Amino acid sequence: MDYNTDDLQLLIEEKGGVASAAELYQAGIDRFKIYNLLAREILVKESHGNYSMANSEPDEYRVIQNRSDKLIFSHGTALYLQGMSDRVPHILDITVPQGDNVSRIKKAYQNTKFHYCKGNLWDLGIINVTTPQGYNVKAYDLERCVCDIIRDKDDIDRQIFIQAIQGYFRSKCDPRKVIKYAREFNIESKVRNYMEVLQ
Repeated sequence: MDYNTDDLQLLIEEKGGVASAAELYQAGIDRFKIYNLLAREILVKESHGNYSMANSEPDEYRVIQNRSDKLIFSHGTALYLQGMSDRVPHILDITVPQGDNVSRIKKAYQNTKFHYCKGNLWDLGIINVTTPQGYNVKAYDLERCVCDIIRDKDDIDRQIFIQAIQGYFRSKCDPRKVIKYAREFNIESKVRNYMEVLQ
């Protein structure tokens, strides 16, 4: 298919504002056309193998997560994306498995804070959430977020912590699920304490 600028814009918007080289190839846009679109400043390179329209403001959450399928929004960022924090995150919390090298991503996106997790617990509670711009990204569910912020309480903004803990245990609590997660992280007694005080 021969893409004009409007078609290309639509294709990239359907991919969340950022399309990979593989997605562009699959749509019939070969490497030569990509170079041509870059030279004409119709496309811009967001990161290695990822492109967006030059005239658009791509979704920051989507752009960062496109760097690796191991990047999961967590802690305060995941709480914000699920409406449990009204504080727009200036630093994006991201969890990756222990041992993953994220130095390039840290360098490219200085407004990120990386948390490391044992590989067998990394995928516990991953869900799809919608960003403010309407795109899907991966984040941890509320139960995982609650466990994460209780474990890392000293590193969490006090206002975010109080708002999330009170909001969760007073209205959205899934006792079985949060206790199951708490056992995995060896913090069951701490979680039960909050549950008893706030429910």
